[in-house]
Amino acid sequence: MTESATLRQVKRLQTERRISRCAQQLTDERGLDGFTMDELAERAEVSRRTLFNYFPSKLDAVLGPLPLISQEACSAFLAGGPSGDLIDDLAALADDILEAHDVDREDMERGKRVIIGEPRLVVIAHERFEKVLGELTDLILEREGARIDRPRARLLIRLLVTLFECAMAAAIAGDDRPLDELFDENLHTARALLA
Repeated sequence: MTESATLRQVKRLQTERRISRCAQQLTDERGLDGFTMDELAERAEVSRRTLFNYFPSKLDAVLGPLPLISQEACSAFLAGGPSGDLIDDLAALADDILEAHDVDREDMERGKRVIIGEPRLVVIAHERFEKVLGELTDLILEREGARIDRPRARLLIRLLVTLFECAMAAAIAGDDRPLDELFDENLHTARALLA
């Protein structure tokens, strides 16, 4: 990727995060039905057109972008890397996703509060999770072939998501370490417990 393409991608991610953060703030302050897309565009300091280029609906803006895995990390994973150990390599994918999302404790607290407080968001968040679960399961199956079946691959992803939720809970509770570090620590602990 060229330097200018990288800068455009960084700017796009920053704008995307700003819009989503503002959508969550407005939802937290007024409820999901308490603001318009025009008000969101104004709060996020973008045009209405730009807003819709990033998010097709208010619900999407509040939930933010789906987690994305970089092409480099995905290619390395499918090639059997970076370590050759499936669980460690899934952790590397998780770290790649976490590095792309710059969230702080306040963002995590607000996001959780907003989703739990709006039943429509809970349903859509669950649907989005199932989509990501399916994509990650497909990646595992493509990489591992007959060595693992779909139910076991799905279970593995669900276990890793639980470790991520524990990392988020620790961060919200006051642990100042980076989220990827907390996740890696939880993974290490889980592996020791299950050994």
